[in-house]
Amino acid sequence: MELILYTKEYDTANSIRNFMDFYYNLQMNHLASDFLQKGLTPTQISEAVTLAIKIAKSSGIEIRKHFKLVYSAIQQEIIQDCKLSHLGYGLVLMNASSNLKVVGDFQVKLLSEFFK
Repeated sequence: MELILYTKEYDTANSIRNFMDFYYNLQMNHLASDFLQKGLTPTQISEAVTLAIKIAKSSGIEIRKHFKLVYSAIQQEIIQDCKLSHLGYGLVLMNASSNLKVVGDFQVKLLSEFFK
């Protein structure tokens, strides 16, 4: 027996929000767990994502466009992960531990391009 959910009336605003969330999700091509391959630890990634979200909020950036909580499977384990847009990925990388070469290289490259 199948369970069918039926609603007489649909909330238009909710439908539009769901569509926009789907659209934003298509723009998120990165995962926070990708930073594991760049040498960051899970704790460093978590701290960098938290800082990136705080910076996005304080800058007036709509969070749902750049960060989305998801779950990923890594080595037969389910982990809490975060999908990231290009901007979200950059914000996380900028706010990761500065003693990592990949972070320093990114920051120097970004500033070099900025000051051209």
